[in-house]
Order: sequence, then structure tokens, then C-alpha cells
Amino acid sequence: MTAPIAVAAGAPFAKLLSVASFVPSRVVDNAEMCTWIDSSDEWIQQRTGIAERRWVGEGEDVETMALAAARTAIERSGVPAAEIGAVIVATVSYFHQTPSMAAKLAHQLGTNGAAYDISAACAGFCYGLAQAEALVRTGAARYALVIGVEELSRFTDIHDRGTAFLFADGAGAAVVGPSETNGIGPVVWGSDGGQAEAITQTSEWNEAVSTGERPYLTMDGRSVFKWASGFITEATKNVLDVAGLAPADLDVFIPHQANNRITDAMLRHLKLPEHVVVARTIKQFGNNSAASVPMAMDALLSSGEARSGQTALLIGFGAGLVYAGQVVTLP
Repeated sequence: MTAPIAVAAGAPFAKLLSVASFVPSRVVDNAEMCTWIDSSDEWIQQRTGIAERRWVGEGEDVETMALAAARTAIERSGVPAAEIGAVIVATVSYFHQTPSMAAKLAHQLGTNGAAYDISAACAGFCYGLAQAEALVRTGAARYALVIGVEELSRFTDIHDRGTAFLFADGAGAAVVGPSETNGIGPVVWGSDGGQAEAITQTSEWNEAVSTGERPYLTMDGRSVFKWASGFITEATKNVLDVAGLAPADLDVFIPHQANNRITDAMLRHLKLPEHVVVARTIKQFGNNSAASVPMAMDALLSSGEARSGQTALLIGFGAGLVYAGQVVTLP
């Protein structure tokens, strides 16, 4: 008789133990942005809610930002770095195909656990969080570190009036660990590759070798707005449904910081109660893609607008087009 294969045994539940962020030093306000594009502070704020964005300064890049956020998250969690069994990095702006940033960061952080990068754009952190939760519950890792980091300023055409003012840099990280009560709800996620051209890059990287011109991000803003304010709103409702919660059960709503008009449209459809705190960090941070959700979470907790133990709905969405969301208990 064939011997049975052992089943991994993990924790009954998982939760967020900590969250941290790194905000780069260079502040690019709308006045500076308008030296490159024909626009105005009033127009940019009306259309997006962005007053300024953060770009990397001297000595800062995608790796240093990720490392800084990760170290703070680990310190806040109280978990020894050596006990972290998985490092997951979500990014679209790490320009080395191999080795992964996660493997390099794991070494610098002092862990030899599993390490890999994922490319899920602005949904990247929520994708990584879903994987971390599963790893902890199955026993594949007792603790997992999820990092969302972007250096989109290197990927931005500052003369493109449709996108230049949107994209920004930053990093956020969270440690996930075992729990006796559930702190991370079921993920709702998916993709619509039929709209892949809605957010893409202007050319392939191999073309840059021959032409000397790097690719830049490009976006069909109208299509993305329609998709996000319609389809993603329904997906967000599904996140609540699978968590077994009603809008009144929420304390905090942390959507990807893509555009305040998208957030407003989502709020109209979700009909969240007035007591729910809504993340609006896009005003000072811009659109940080995979770093957006953890940066907003950390900002709300640091300011006191949100508190440890509260119930928060997370949703990320972006290029792919892809999306992911879950309900969590704030660390």
C-alpha cells in the first residue's frame, strides 16, 4: 500500500502583526509638475485629489525604500527576522528580471525563508497578503513579510499630460503571523486581461537596448475610471459578503489611492456609514501602486485616525487589469 503523504499543519487563523511604510524625501508639488506639463494645481486637484507626490531623493531607490519599510515592520511586530519564513515583494518597478528583490532583501533582513517577487501592479499588496495568510494557515511559513514598493518616478513620462501628475514612489510592509482568531478575511481577486492595454508600458524593455529610450507608463484614464468605479465597486461589495460583514461593521476603508473621484464613486455605491474612516493619502503621496494600501494603512494608524483592532476593508486594482481585496483587523 502506498504510504500517505503528510499534510502540513499551520495556525488556525492568521492576522496582521504590524504595518510600516517608507515615504521618500523629495516632495514634488503641483506647481513643479506644471513646469513640465500644461496644467494647473486646480485642475490636477479637481481631477485626482493630488496636491503633491513623493519621489525618491538622493540615496533612495526601490530597494532602499523596501528595506526601510520592512525593517520597521519587523521591529514593530516583535518577531525575530530569522523566524520569518517567507518574503513576498509586490512591485512593477524593479528593473532586474533576476535575481528577485525579495531574495536580496531576505538576506539583508537576516532570514533565509522563501522569497519571491510578484507583479500585480496596484493590487500587488493585497495579492501578497492573501498569499501570506495562506502560507501561515497551511504551515508553509509561521511568519510572512509582505512588501509593496514602487519607484514609479523612473517609469513616468513627465511630459505626458495624462499621467505625469499621477505616479509616485514609496514602500509599505506588513508582517503576518498566526492567530487564535481570524484577522484576515477571504480574498476576492481576479483579472480582466481583455483590458490589458488600458494601463501598460509604451514599449518592451528589449527595445530600450536598441533605441536607448526607456519605456514609460501609459493609461487610458476614461476606461480605467469606468472599470474601477463600476466593476471594482461590485468586487468590493463581494469582499464584504465573503467576510460575512455588512457596511456598518466596518471602521475603516482603505482603497488603492488611484484617484479621489474613483474613491468617491465607490463610496456612493457602497453606502458606507459616516463613521467609517476613508483613506485619502493620495493628496500628499500620489499614486504609489503596490505600496498604496500599506502606506495608507500606516498613515491612518500613525495619525490616530484609525486604531489597532479596528476592522478595515482593503481593495487594490490596477494594470492587468487585476484586483484583490480582503477585510482585515488592523495591527
